[in-house]
Amino acid sequence: MQEKEFESLGSTLLVHVELPQNQSQEDLKELQLLAESGGGDVVYCVCCKRESPDPSTFVGSGKVVEIADAVKAYDAQVVIFNNKLTPAQERNLEKAFGVRVMDRVALILTIFAQRARTYEGKLQVELAQLQYEQARLVRGWTHLERQKGGFGMRGGPGETQIELDRRALRERITAIKKDLEVVASRREQNRSQRKKNSIPVVSFVGYTNAGKSTLFNLLTNSDVYAANQLFATLDPTLRTVEIPVIGKAVFADTVGFIRHLPHDLVAAFRGTLEETAQADLLLHIVDASDEHKEANIEAVDAVLKQVGADNIKTLIVYNKADLVPDSANEIIYDENHKPHRVYTSALTSFGIDNLLKAVSELLTNDLCEFDARIDGSLGKLRSLLYQAKAVDNEYYDETGHCVLKVKITAVDAAIIDSKTNGALSKACVLHKKPWVQSNEFDFDSVS
Repeated sequence: MQEKEFESLGSTLLVHVELPQNQSQEDLKELQLLAESGGGDVVYCVCCKRESPDPSTFVGSGKVVEIADAVKAYDAQVVIFNNKLTPAQERNLEKAFGVRVMDRVALILTIFAQRARTYEGKLQVELAQLQYEQARLVRGWTHLERQKGGFGMRGGPGETQIELDRRALRERITAIKKDLEVVASRREQNRSQRKKNSIPVVSFVGYTNAGKSTLFNLLTNSDVYAANQLFATLDPTLRTVEIPVIGKAVFADTVGFIRHLPHDLVAAFRGTLEETAQADLLLHIVDASDEHKEANIEAVDAVLKQVGADNIKTLIVYNKADLVPDSANEIIYDENHKPHRVYTSALTSFGIDNLLKAVSELLTNDLCEFDARIDGSLGKLRSLLYQAKAVDNEYYDETGHCVLKVKITAVDAAIIDSKTNGALSKACVLHKKPWVQSNEFDFDSVS
């Protein structure tokens, strides 16, 4: 697939400040990859250590002079800090360097703005950018404090320029949120339809550049944009696939995560990330060859907790296994004898059969099978079971009663039993509530 063209950041100078271990640390190599993903041409890197950030410049006056000299020597067009800068620090540094200054958060927002392709994606990125700028207007833009007189479009009497800008930002943020609510309602309708049709959703999650989209393309025969760069995929993609035993399922490819993902981005993408929170199974894709893979797993788990997806069944998929010698060509089970980890390679198709088998086992763990005897008074129950596509077969027993062979998830069985005032429990031939026995949860209160 042809690589997409992005607006370049130009010649880029990186600044990496190491702080004491009790403060948040970022990886310099990751910053370089982020800058390159944003179209930057990294020409130089300045590294230093500090006990604490300088309040006005973050790095101190001496280091500011050194960086300014490097900007001139390498003709840098932008300086990117691997830390979060305050508005005042950013403003002071831009005055000293004479070029654009960005922190790590602004860089990630820039990359997301480049990658957004769908209407929803563009709205989400714009919302995150406006929220980021709104915080920086509060303290940083003193040159906008001049008052404007008069009435009408220019503002109220004595309204300053910064107040006008703040109001314009608030109004635009409100409008975007309303548009996103409309998009979210449509997404919820689609989710409800899939749930009504009993189609399980398998969501791909993982650290950025772990190979999610490449693996997604292999499993779904799709052509989602995939490249060896951070945040190559931004907009979520859903595809229907056939899984052994399960049948039809929906695979969802989502945006990659990263350490200390900006809160504004998580908030703006909450509607999209709800696709993950509503999934039946998460495939946590991990780059098996990455030396920081354990820290990356923790970063992804932190974001999943933020969006309420930390309690969903998860299969860890160590991708890029072709780069790791002696990768296990089998399913690794946990202490409860459920699939926990598999090794795959999206490039060589190694372990794909194990992956599909593990997905099938995890999705069928919640399935329970039983016979339900239906008489003429149970028309509503019969209808609900067929609507849920839970009827595997239908036959008549020796007494002439209609018997349905049911295969259904424990949750759906409990919901149908509740809707029919316990009719499903009474109709079961051998057990009163086989779905309760098939699952560790108590579904009596499900409605």
